[in-house]
Amino acid sequence: MLALGIDPGTATTGYGLVREMEGAPAVVTYGVILTPAGAPMAERLLAIYREIQRLIALHHPDTGAVEKLFFQRNVSTAMTVGQARGVALLAMAEAGLSIGEYNPRDVKLAVAGYGAADKPQMQGMVRAILNLPEAPRPDDAADALAVAICHLHSARLRALTDE
Repeated sequence: MLALGIDPGTATTGYGLVREMEGAPAVVTYGVILTPAGAPMAERLLAIYREIQRLIALHHPDTGAVEKLFFQRNVSTAMTVGQARGVALLAMAEAGLSIGEYNPRDVKLAVAGYGAADKPQMQGMVRAILNLPEAPRPDDAADALAVAICHLHSARLRALTDE
């Protein structure tokens, strides 16, 4: 199974594609979608949407997952992140992918075994789980890989409990 993980943001959206291979996750690709700071919001969202569409067309994932919005004190930031989540969900739904949504605590718990893991802990665990020579950079890409890993773990558990 190939999972596309998304860490949404309007300036930087992280993505990671992880394939389940013989019971172990393996990285396919990862990176970030960057949008120009001065561009109108509609153009930024369109760029994110089109790039996710391109990733789906290129890699044909079986499933996708998006990190849920973590409520922030800055309401305007939360709103823009919510808009980025929306276009990611739309692109995945339009492609017919099954979609999972996970809050940051659940992703941390699935990947690091600790729901309050910090960034370095998460990056180290993503590196170890995917057998990478170094921690993935930037942080948004590492977070997207963590979302994909979490989704694959959840799919494996669902498969075990459904049988």
